[in-house]
Amino acid sequence: MNVFAMTAPGVESILARELFHMGINPGETTPGGVSFSGKIEHVMRANLWSRVANRVVVRVDEFHASTFHELERRAKKIEWSRFLSSNQTARFRVTCRKSKLYHSDAVAERLGKAVVAAVGAKIESDADDESESESQLFIVRIVDDECTISVDSSGALLHRRGYRQAVAKAPLRETLAAAMLYGSGWDMKSPLVDPMCGSGTIAIEAAMMARKIAPGVNRTFAFEQWPDHDAKAWQEMTEKARADALQKAPGQVVASDRDTGAISAAGDNAERAGVAADVDLSIRSISAAEFPDTPGWVVTNPPYGVRVGESAPLRNLYAQIGKIIRDRAPRYRLALLSADPELEAQLRLDLEEVFRTSNGGIPVRLVIGRG
Repeated sequence: MNVFAMTAPGVESILARELFHMGINPGETTPGGVSFSGKIEHVMRANLWSRVANRVVVRVDEFHASTFHELERRAKKIEWSRFLSSNQTARFRVTCRKSKLYHSDAVAERLGKAVVAAVGAKIESDADDESESESQLFIVRIVDDECTISVDSSGALLHRRGYRQAVAKAPLRETLAAAMLYGSGWDMKSPLVDPMCGSGTIAIEAAMMARKIAPGVNRTFAFEQWPDHDAKAWQEMTEKARADALQKAPGQVVASDRDTGAISAAGDNAERAGVAADVDLSIRSISAAEFPDTPGWVVTNPPYGVRVGESAPLRNLYAQIGKIIRDRAPRYRLALLSADPELEAQLRLDLEEVFRTSNGGIPVRLVIGRG
């Protein structure tokens, strides 16, 4: 199978390394993801274990199509029955750029007719990524009259681990939190501190990483509904993942926030993730943050100050963060998401950029430094 693992722009190299470490040879890295060749076992493994991918898709077909006649002719040759049965529902997400076939709804309609003729499945309109639709998604891209059709193997986006039902303000996606942890260089054994933890996403992801808990072990995937799905092989893979998980995180994971509601949400989320005993949560301001004596990492997502009038108090906050690291955690590495170089300067630390991406539509970069 030709497979493409999608991720947030900017963290493709982190995804490529992650795939390599799970026994998948990464192929070409392009904006938004990493391609690889493999069997269905590799598709299952990527869905089960990837912490930074958003979705894993399998290429169904690639061909030239500048007319609807060409599109329909090629669509009839696709083995839709590999991914759909008659009692399922399919939907098509189509984008067209620089192509004679520019009407995405018309393309989706033609492909839908081919599916109905081939397997008798129902067709529904595409919904956004946050919908609860259980229909089989096909992603279609037509660029310069070259059509690529891919089938989604994931279902709900992979950041949906299942544990985060309670959220604080400006929640951080689980996949981006994991990318921050990978990018920070954290060794998964030394102490990990988040002094502005919000609903606890960074700390929970850290505890799951440290305990080797597969992020997808408690959820379902689209490939489980494919007609030729090997349920026995999938069961063996998930059972092994559960058996291989550590009973306890090797190092301390410490998270705090001054907001009582945030800490309550973080505790509930950690409980659902099965790592409540691994995360030391407390209500405290950043000035009262605690750092274990052993050298470790501070990984956090502070406010960005993108609204008018926020920059002055945030300059003080960033200056305070830098002073705390220098004075009380000099043997710690700091990794944080930042949207403003001027705020970064208030840290008074030598910083190195790891990657650039976006969070909630805001351009940000992960920077790391030492006390």
